[in-house]
Amino acid sequence: MKVYTKISDLRTDLFKEKAAGKTIGFVPTMGYLHEGHASLMDQARKENDVVVLSIFVNPLQFGPKEDFASYPRDFERDKQVAVNHGVDYIFHPAAEEMYPTKPSVIAVVKDRTDVLCGTSRPGHFDGVATVLTKLFNIVLPNRVYFGLKDAQQVAVVDGLVNDYNFPIEIVPVPTVREEDGLAKSSRNVNLLPEERKQAPAIYQALKIAERAIDTGEKDPDSLVKIVESHINENTDGIVDYIEIYSYPELKVIEQVNGKIIIAVAVRFSKVRLIDNLIIQL
Repeated sequence: MKVYTKISDLRTDLFKEKAAGKTIGFVPTMGYLHEGHASLMDQARKENDVVVLSIFVNPLQFGPKEDFASYPRDFERDKQVAVNHGVDYIFHPAAEEMYPTKPSVIAVVKDRTDVLCGTSRPGHFDGVATVLTKLFNIVLPNRVYFGLKDAQQVAVVDGLVNDYNFPIEIVPVPTVREEDGLAKSSRNVNLLPEERKQAPAIYQALKIAERAIDTGEKDPDSLVKIVESHINENTDGIVDYIEIYSYPELKVIEQVNGKIIIAVAVRFSKVRLIDNLIIQL
């Protein structure tokens, strides 16, 4: 495995791989890798000749109340995780390498951001779209891998790739879960012991709503009430939102039909957890 900090060096070697007819799978991350990231690397390893992992804490996607400097970083640990999961190249640039001057052009995401977590993070997805545009042009991957735990990000990237005609296949990878159904997250360690026992009720509520759809319930408001009731009855958490949209368009729907997402955010004493279920009818 090779580690690159310079765009030009990575490009030189990846051009050789492309010229040899090899396919490139790309996993973009901000590091501090966990099992969700590992599932992305494993999927990329199965489907491509070459796997590239980027580790870059992108300053453009941090809001004024979010501390870029305190974002967790552990490159040596991340490097070992990458080795264990078959990564060929790590791209680990400094901010000065990615943004040597103040950007004269940034991406502005006009759709799919005014719902779910996007409402509380203005400008966040502009930073995501900007850095991914740069990374896609640097790596020139055949496939790029994202976890469906952050389904809104996948939807935004889908719009970016389609609108700008990137010749890239987006591969959404299912959420990695604990045995009791709780979506795996580095934030789970902030749950108090009793809250950790309660937290699986979030996914249980989503599955109850799915069963209601299977038995004929098509009204989004009724489904929201089903999810809300189960969470309120089985946790001490406070529901931040429960929202149902078409997916990946993230548009309001009057009746459940086609491909939809039911997304939830719940605040516990020291952590806010998100989860979702994507359903194809």
